[in-house]
Amino acid sequence: MNNSDNTRRFSNRVENYVKYRPGYPLEIIDFLKNECALSGKTIIADIGSGTGISAKLFLNNGNIVYGVEPNKEMREAAENFLKEYPEFISINGTAENTTLESNSVDMIISGQAFHWFDKQECKSEFKRIIKQEGYVILFWNEKTESNDFMKSYYDLLKIYGTDYEKVNHSTNTDDIVIDKFYSPYGFNKKIFYYRQSLDYKGLEGRLLSSSYIPLEGENHDKMIRDLKNMFEKYNVNGEIAMEYDTLVYYGKLQMQRNIKYFKKI
Repeated sequence: MNNSDNTRRFSNRVENYVKYRPGYPLEIIDFLKNECALSGKTIIADIGSGTGISAKLFLNNGNIVYGVEPNKEMREAAENFLKEYPEFISINGTAENTTLESNSVDMIISGQAFHWFDKQECKSEFKRIIKQEGYVILFWNEKTESNDFMKSYYDLLKIYGTDYEKVNHSTNTDDIVIDKFYSPYGFNKKIFYYRQSLDYKGLEGRLLSSSYIPLEGENHDKMIRDLKNMFEKYNVNGEIAMEYDTLVYYGKLQMQRNIKYFKKI
């Protein structure tokens, strides 16, 4: 699958993506203030900004955010979602060619879209656009098997996902991949707990927002029947809980002036 194919994977799923994808823990902002010198004046590039879910966290902190997104439908959804934030600047670009000026941003953030990037090319581009001492923050939600519902949901993805194992985020962005990306200076990692409560409509929308899930056909119909049965079995007062580990990776891609780095072993 080439990069242009990847950028189109979510084009027919934007509505469900906007409505039902989970957000992120608000604690991330305070954490980055303490660990990565985030302030309201930090200029941020959100690479693979999608529908604007991650950008909103930082816009609410007062930051200017350049949202770089190649998918037209998702980019337009973000522009609508964040239309009340003049600090959001929508950019038609890719992780490998952001079109941003060199040394123009203080911090780079990227969510699950990082899974799709060419890691070497985007690393070169990140180093070009970020200021000398800027941090690169990668974060996303990983589904857990913390309860019986979540285990059953995982089983459903494996049964019906057209290329689930191939694109499964947790197997394609593990700590080995992350370590190589941040090499030679290393990275740090923080895990937050996040919970998303959904009624049946929300659960179905969350499922259909995934790029590997069939949207029509016999397998789609069987999958929806199984999902409904699963919801009936596990819901509590009409809702189920999707539980996540929100993984936050942070580090630098360039050596600070006059400071020697030692990579942690």
